[in-house]
Amino acid sequence: MTKSIRTASLVAATGVVLGLLAPVTASARPEQTLHWTKCQGAGLDPRQECATLAVPMDYAHPDGARIDLAVSRIPAENPSARRGALLLVPGGPGGDSLGDPSGKGQKLPQGVRDSYDLIGFAPRGNAPSTSVSCGLEHRDLAVTALRPWPGPDGSVDRNMATARRMADACARNGGELLRHISTVDNARDIDRIRAALGDRELSAWGVSYGTYVAAVYAQLFPQRTDRIVLDSSGNPDPVRAERAWLQAYEVGVEDNFPEFARWASTPGSPYRLAPTAAEVRPLFLRLAARLDREPIPWPGANPEELNGDVLRQTLLNSLYDPDDYPTAARLILAALKGGALPAPQSPPDEVMQNYTAVGAATICNDAAWPRSAGVYRKGVEESRAKYPLTAGMPRNAMVCAAWPWQPKRAPVRITDQGPADVLLVQDVRDVATPLSSALKMREAFGRRAVMVTVNSTGHDAYLDNGNACGDETVSRFLATGERPRRDVYCG
Repeated sequence: MTKSIRTASLVAATGVVLGLLAPVTASARPEQTLHWTKCQGAGLDPRQECATLAVPMDYAHPDGARIDLAVSRIPAENPSARRGALLLVPGGPGGDSLGDPSGKGQKLPQGVRDSYDLIGFAPRGNAPSTSVSCGLEHRDLAVTALRPWPGPDGSVDRNMATARRMADACARNGGELLRHISTVDNARDIDRIRAALGDRELSAWGVSYGTYVAAVYAQLFPQRTDRIVLDSSGNPDPVRAERAWLQAYEVGVEDNFPEFARWASTPGSPYRLAPTAAEVRPLFLRLAARLDREPIPWPGANPEELNGDVLRQTLLNSLYDPDDYPTAARLILAALKGGALPAPQSPPDEVMQNYTAVGAATICNDAAWPRSAGVYRKGVEESRAKYPLTAGMPRNAMVCAAWPWQPKRAPVRITDQGPADVLLVQDVRDVATPLSSALKMREAFGRRAVMVTVNSTGHDAYLDNGNACGDETVSRFLATGERPRRDVYCG
């Protein structure tokens, strides 16, 4: 799951951003209906249907160029009990939920599946919707290039050069659509989906970055919302937006590492790294420092070596879900013992090109990032001293430091203006959207929201890494509308 124009005065308390809620002119094209057909692809529920919706590429010119959005659904299982549509809003930015009606949507309890059409979609820029690519070099598709790990000495020069190279490629190869991919554009697309479904209101289950999209939708279109679930929320900072999420990894890794250390010191475990949990941290830091100096060749990986940053990134990835702890442990053990490294696993470059372009466009178009290397140099120095596990990465420069276009608007300020129909669910230990960040989202929504805090570990709480208490509370809200009177803790 990851800009500084201080134009908050342009964002009214009602959520109107630079006229974004101005009515469409009479010359705008009429609303469409969706024509459902059999979905292409393997492993889908046979009930899942797919359709294509054309929307404006640039909402400032609604009669101009159009792009296609791919939409999917499984209809409510009890048509007589149908309440409306439940949009499954994906994380990322760069992810899609086209397969989710067949996937995680089937984890929903029967009462929810009876009441809602389960709706998935590929957000603008994501294939098979009208897609984008920056045509990046292979080396710039490495996760350690996309996540801006500084040099072993804390230098940001390499990162600034990478940002310029990637930004130049996006400007050269990305096309016009790349300038019109943002969270606000996604929210406006969602309202077009709602209208095409024929529903006056829309319910949503947003996860990770999807919570931000759903929150912005609820701010811009408050009277179009029914029941909104925000699962694993970031800080809706009205100036920094996703830049604040990147910095949150400092806290997220520290919140979660003790759980990993306890697991990695379990007696008798094949993944045991040290006799005690207290010894796991210094072991990891020593190994990362050694790999900074002496990388191990890793043919087929990107980059083709196991260096300190690759090890740190593998740990961060593994902290998203306790089920992934063995991935980090296997790599650590192989590096310590000098054994064969695990087979590298990475999506094809074509997939990464699309995912990376959408992610970069969203993050960089949502809010402006500093252009000065000095800002990042100072932030990295402070971060490395206080949070050695993340080695300064969360305050470093990514592609947005050289993005060729300025954001068209300030980020939407989330407020308490609108119906009280928002339920947040949040794990206590979440590496990507730590509890401290989710509390910022809760504070921003004020009277509109109630928060369920779950004493669990992992990213994505509802029906995934949470607990029965949290799951039952969210399911009851979706099925019946019953919401806790106040914030609750599920121990």
